[in-house]
Amino acid sequence: MVLLIAFLLESWPKVRPGLSPSCWTERFQPHFRGRKNRCYKLAVRSVRRAFVKSTKARKEKKRLLRALWITRIEAASLEHGLKYPAFISNLLKSQVELNRKMLADLAIYEPKTFKSLAALAQRRRQEGFLAALGDGKEPEGIFSRIVHHY
Repeated sequence: MVLLIAFLLESWPKVRPGLSPSCWTERFQPHFRGRKNRCYKLAVRSVRRAFVKSTKARKEKKRLLRALWITRIEAASLEHGLKYPAFISNLLKSQVELNRKMLADLAIYEPKTFKSLAALAQRRRQEGFLAALGDGKEPEGIFSRIVHHY
């Protein structure tokens, strides 16, 4: 029994040195001001909160950048006579698979290219309107709420 326990203790993985909370606290605590870099309890709390905030800030940064790209695309598409949702949906229908970051960069640095994309979306929108109108007649066997007075 004793030999089995000794064998199991030897085969368990060892904890790498330098990964304890005191290690990373000692590494990051000099960057704080006041008692937070001198008192251990305050240093541990401050470093842990800084790590939590940095994790949340990475997600928030993604949200803010996406909002910025959408704002830039919307401003550029309004210059060409299209609202943002119509612009994006018509580009997707035209099988243009550029993400919002690339579209925002094109709007700033390549205005002629963005203008051609806006023209493409505008043409697609007009084609959609014409297809929706059709020839003005309903297909046979379809009942609708449109009342024709002859």
